[in-house]
Amino acid sequence: MDKNQLGVQYMQDGNLEEAAKAFNEAIQENPNDPVAYINFGNVLSAVGDDEKALNFYQKAIEIDENAAAAYYSIGTLLFSKDLFNEAKNMFETAMKKGLQSSDNYFMLGLTLVQLNQGKFALPYLQRSVELNEADAEARFQYGLCLAQLELITEAVIQFEKCIELDPEHSDAYYNLGVTYAFQENAAKAIEMFNKALDIQPDHLLAGHAKNLLESNQ
Repeated sequence: MDKNQLGVQYMQDGNLEEAAKAFNEAIQENPNDPVAYINFGNVLSAVGDDEKALNFYQKAIEIDENAAAAYYSIGTLLFSKDLFNEAKNMFETAMKKGLQSSDNYFMLGLTLVQLNQGKFALPYLQRSVELNEADAEARFQYGLCLAQLELITEAVIQFEKCIELDPEHSDAYYNLGVTYAFQENAAKAIEMFNKALDIQPDHLLAGHAKNLLESNQ
């Protein structure tokens, strides 16, 4: 196993110190390998050192301007700082450079939602789900986007699939409740709000929506 693979394994195990050591060794052994710089940047980002992480991503791009994963990592970093326009540009660049991963489509879709461009976000969130059908959060965000565009029937399908994948997803139950309320099916809506509250008793939105429906019955 090469040092990059070893470092990734350490990261997956949550051992960031050993991961950093492995990526540092990978850089020493091959200073012109952009992957090692991206991986090291990801470790720095994971420990909250975003400024240094950015330097490593930029170094990767200096070595190879087509290092698509570096643009994706910069985009994720910018997204976490609510710099959505800048993040969008990075995810789009990553895509143009050949990164066709479900994560990149998901983050681009999420960024467009934050920019109130749900109609443009929809195909990217859809593609993310197509590429990784087992991603519960992608299903949820896709469903949310569909619901915001009033594509209620399609939204329900995604929320239900989200719950199949993650039975503890209280927000998916809450949003299912909202869609049933929208369809004037109060009994089913209250059932969904109750499920959200079983999972998360302090779910304020579910509690408020349930009280509202019950007071109108």
